[in-house]
Amino acid sequence: MSTMPDYTGWMVRASAGRDKDGLFCVVGVDQEGKRLLLADGKRRRIARPKGKGLNHVKLLTDGFDHPAIQRLKQGEALSDKALRRALAAFRDQLEV
Repeated sequence: MSTMPDYTGWMVRASAGRDKDGLFCVVGVDQEGKRLLLADGKRRRIARPKGKGLNHVKLLTDGFDHPAIQRLKQGEALSDKALRRALAAFRDQLEV
């Protein structure tokens, strides 16, 4: 069985479920390697990320350069506040 590539730090938009169209950051992959763990720092905190299948999200980018995302990719702990700031900066970049 193949494992999922590491999408940690990617920005995604939920395409299904009650959080449809919500903007999230991938904070990891579940233990089975089948679902992405998503957080937005507000409704879904880093301590309790939402698990979603790859077919229920739209991958937006992995190249978003923000200090908080770089720390996340390096495996360092990240606060919900820092994640919210990174998502806000990404959202602003999308609107430009």
